[in-house]
Amino acid sequence: MPVFLHTADWQIGKLFGQFDADEAALLAEERFAAVEHIAALATAHAVDAVLVAGDVFDAQTVTERCIHRLFHALRGYSGPWLLLPGNHDAALAESVWTRAERLAAVPSNVHLCLRAEVLRLDALRVAVLPAPLTQRNTHADLTEWFDAADTPPGWLRVGLAHGSVQGILAEDIDSANPIAAGRAARAHLDYLALGDWHGTRQIDAHTWYAGTPESDRFRANASGQVLRVVLGAPGTPPQVSALASGRYRWHDSAATLQVASDLDLLLAQLAGYGADDVVQLAVSGRCDLAGHRRLQQAVEQARGRARSLLADLSALQLEPTLDDIEALAADGYINEVIGELQAAQHGADLARAEAARDALALLAGLLDSRRGARHPGSAGGGQ
Repeated sequence: MPVFLHTADWQIGKLFGQFDADEAALLAEERFAAVEHIAALATAHAVDAVLVAGDVFDAQTVTERCIHRLFHALRGYSGPWLLLPGNHDAALAESVWTRAERLAAVPSNVHLCLRAEVLRLDALRVAVLPAPLTQRNTHADLTEWFDAADTPPGWLRVGLAHGSVQGILAEDIDSANPIAAGRAARAHLDYLALGDWHGTRQIDAHTWYAGTPESDRFRANASGQVLRVVLGAPGTPPQVSALASGRYRWHDSAATLQVASDLDLLLAQLAGYGADDVVQLAVSGRCDLAGHRRLQQAVEQARGRARSLLADLSALQLEPTLDDIEALAADGYINEVIGELQAAQHGADLARAEAARDALALLAGLLDSRRGARHPGSAGGGQ
């Protein structure tokens, strides 16, 4: 029984522009490590081939060094690699693939599926039907030719494609690079290996998205893995199991603070992040100045432990208590200013409300620093 690894959407050369430069560089570097891990998995599981369903590269303009590094990362598995162009690395007349060929970077065991033609794996009695993208977006179903494709009698038929299965995925991605929902059945495919959707997803008994092997966005979509596919007799459903391949855990987290225990829970959450966590955190609600200081300290500490932490506190309202104001030694005009800023946070003008919140936090910090200078060793109270 032939055994394959199915993977896709490596996005080699991805820039991660929303992160600081040092964080982005480490996230980009991990994509090479993910490919090396896939090669190690392919060897350890003694698979017959690795199917890569598009978007090997993130862009046509990746550097020559990036191209060489990618193909070097494949050397941990000596069996066949089948690489399909996707929308990010389409098989244009001049493309990242033609550059790779000119650079003599492609090892002999790597098959670039640049044309819509049957690829025979004779020793396995498997015919692979690739549907390479030849432009970034197309409104025609490039898998349509699978239906009439001539393959040897009794051989297994495996489709390899990159695009959006119509009527299954989100409507906003249904237009470009369409794939008919019933393609596997219509073309008598024993397995249809898909790319483009960045999470692992089963479409039907014979059709799967593998997802990206290293998570790259804040979405809970079962990414960070590859699929091990075992094919039986022609026409029988494949046995598919997921193998972990990714390193980083991406968290999209939101917290609303209303009472002191909400802050305690958030602080505990922040304390739990480590070197393999990439976090996007949005905090709303309200807290006093002492609680805000604790939160800011916890965020900065978590940034030192996590791979990356993007924290948005703009929706958090600061509500100084009488104890806060007394602790800051604020009276007279300053006390009035604090009250005005506190009230401005609740206004209809969102920009002014955010500016008031920032000014209140800044004023609290200045007053706190002044108090600390006058009374060395003193500390503010907790929430």
